[in-house]
Amino acid sequence: MDTVFHGKWGKFCLITISTVIMTIGIYFFRFPNNFSFGGITGLAVVLAKVLPFSVATINFVISNLLLIVGFIFLGNGFGVMTAYSSILLSVGLSVLEKVYPIAAPLTDQPLLELCYAIAVPAFASALLFEIGASSGGTDIIALLMKKYTNINIGMSLMLSDLVIVAASFFVFDIQTGLFSLIGLGAKSLVIDNVIESINLAKYFNIICDNPEPICDFIVNKLHRSATVAQAQGAYLHGKKFIVFTALKRPQAVALRRYVKQVEPHAFVLITNTSEIIGKGFQA
Repeated sequence: MDTVFHGKWGKFCLITISTVIMTIGIYFFRFPNNFSFGGITGLAVVLAKVLPFSVATINFVISNLLLIVGFIFLGNGFGVMTAYSSILLSVGLSVLEKVYPIAAPLTDQPLLELCYAIAVPAFASALLFEIGASSGGTDIIALLMKKYTNINIGMSLMLSDLVIVAASFFVFDIQTGLFSLIGLGAKSLVIDNVIESINLAKYFNIICDNPEPICDFIVNKLHRSATVAQAQGAYLHGKKFIVFTALKRPQAVALRRYVKQVEPHAFVLITNTSEIIGKGFQA
């Protein structure tokens, strides 16, 4: 992903796309069903039931107030990308409210809409997290807490989300509260899985007799690097070499085919990994 959206403008382009996706998911699936998964949008859903303002308006006011607080107490460098995404999200929700008013769920299948209410914003959040941004809201609160208190941030935010979900049981009904509770538990799992899928790579251990053609293919055809170590077989005590390399999925398929052609008796171990730090992967 970094190779496609490299540079400042590429990142802002990805932030825009991700935030628009998140806006659509929240507006069309969370708001009309009163799903309150926590966070600013969840709080706005609950408050809209007891205040004479729309969900989008409340979300807009709270989000921008938090941005102002963030700039005052955290400085201008607290996150330009996060500020941009937060403003775009709150403005987008307000625009959709004016352009396409929606008073009821799109379907009569709340479970189906819950799936979309979880998956669509979670997918967008994962894209934002990948480039070091977020949609603001509670993330700004977390930064403030980190700077000025010794409170456990993760636990505090989780408790605040649980309070919002608990409020939905009383403000709306038990069904809405139960759906919101499921959504709160599922969204983090979806975000983690999306991030892992985006970063998924293949780690190779290739035990072979002749590493030269394999390394040449990795370097000159796949444009990656590798490490070669000398080894000894435990059974026949013959001289062996181990080639270590990490590749993206399409490159991994090509290498596996090539190794099978040039050295059919090579012993190849392939492991899935989503945490590779170094040139060509995460910085």
